Amino acid sequence: MSSTQTTKRLAWIDQLSAVRDHQDRAAFAELFEYFAPRIKSFLMKSGTLPDMAEECAQEVMVTVWNKAHLFDPAKASVSTWIFTIARNRRIDMIRKNRRPEPEDLPWGPEETPSQADTLALQEETEMLGRALADLPEKQRQLIERAYFGELTHSEIAAETGLPLGTIKSRIRLALDRLRHAMN
Repeated sequence: MSSTQTTKRLAWIDQLSAVRDHQDRAAFAELFEYFAPRIKSFLMKSGTLPDMAEECAQEVMVTVWNKAHLFDPAKASVSTWIFTIARNRRIDMIRKNRRPEPEDLPWGPEETPSQADTLALQEETEMLGRALADLPEKQRQLIERAYFGELTHSEIAAETGLPLGTIKSRIRLALDRLRHAMN
């Protein structure tokens, strides 16, 4: 890293610390001026429409203002922290937009599935049960906690004492094995 980059990185840490400790509007304005256009550009390059990217960039910077106390320079740089917030906000917006509107939800009794559909579902359920049983014990337990226990990865980490990255890796490997077993 060049001395200019190091100086800029330290300046951003100082600015974010000023926002955290003193609600320093001038420091926040400098962060906003630098990061907001870059966040918008980043989001647009990843396929977000300009209006949504603008809205998301605004929300990210509001989050930076409100959550500055969560920033830890030992874990990430200011830019990494801010762009992680942007990525997560984009994912949240995509999920929100994919949710069905109430008028799109079916009303009334559902059709009774055909006998063939019922049989196919039963076979798939049995196949999934066998595939779950064939997983290594550590992976199977995490899948059960995540999908049957409806726990988040963070909740599983707190419950088991395992690092969050280990939990995510094991679940990802288990899901990959299940996909292959179901095909």
